[in-house]
Amino acid sequence: MRSISRSIQPVYAPFLHPKHTTKIQLSNSTPRPAWTRAFHASASLRVIDLAYSLHDNQGRAKGDPIVIIHGLFGSKKNNRSVSNALARALDRPVYAVDTRNHGDSSHHKVHNYIAIADDVEAFLKKHNLKNATLIGHSMGAKTVMTMALRNPDCCANIIPVDNAPVDAALSSDFPIYAEGMQKAERAKPKSQKEADELLQPYAKDLPVRQFLLTNLVRPAPSEPLKFRIPVKILTDALDNMADFPFTDPEQARFNKRALFVRGTKSHYVSDEVLPIIGRFFPRFELVDIEAGHWVISEKPEEFIKAVVEFLQEKDE
Repeated sequence: MRSISRSIQPVYAPFLHPKHTTKIQLSNSTPRPAWTRAFHASASLRVIDLAYSLHDNQGRAKGDPIVIIHGLFGSKKNNRSVSNALARALDRPVYAVDTRNHGDSSHHKVHNYIAIADDVEAFLKKHNLKNATLIGHSMGAKTVMTMALRNPDCCANIIPVDNAPVDAALSSDFPIYAEGMQKAERAKPKSQKEADELLQPYAKDLPVRQFLLTNLVRPAPSEPLKFRIPVKILTDALDNMADFPFTDPEQARFNKRALFVRGTKSHYVSDEVLPIIGRFFPRFELVDIEAGHWVISEKPEEFIKAVVEFLQEKDE
């Protein structure tokens, strides 16, 4: 595992936009309006009361809270063992949440980073979680970055895992997974084995299929299995998940500590985007873990070690 300090210098040249082949302007020549609280409080968005699991080492973890947010098609269950380990190691309670349209949380047709960030910020306020560390993987990573940039006071620091603050196309696997889940649901499978066979052409790797199938439930004893997540809503939201709400580091910046964790076998945080990370998050640090996009599940011990070391460092 290789750690790079925040000494990486930002650059001011335009970036080639990975998704739309346009450019992200990093200079002051075309200023954009800052994210305002009025925009955040848009009446068009309904806040979802998020389901969660609390991991507090049987009530012994009394420090500042940690909130951990899963990725697309995931849930709070994905982070159970890591949450327990962090609660023990850091003596801090860990809240693993289900975002809207995931896990046990409610469904809503709006699924973008504005809405997800609204939900999580409302969760922090409802549970009086102050001075929190926000950890997020993939979709969760962009969520915590969005929260930190638009309202730096909402947290003490952030740990985005394998995603960057840019518009960038999702891995081509995600639309294929979504297509497979829709096909499997239409076939009305009677068993996990049948559903697994239906998914196999769309997800070759067994661990990925097992991950997707954690969303499969049986509504009633005599009914076929179906996905508890609204697959159609999430399929329609894939472009939103590729986007990022902020484009101008001159208008939004998070000056607190941030640890970016990336998988060395993943393309989501390339060396080319490191300078723009530095513009949005001047105090960022980077840890590389030899893994693909699913860093936390592939290398949990290395991930836990990186998080513990970062959070145990004195905030200067």
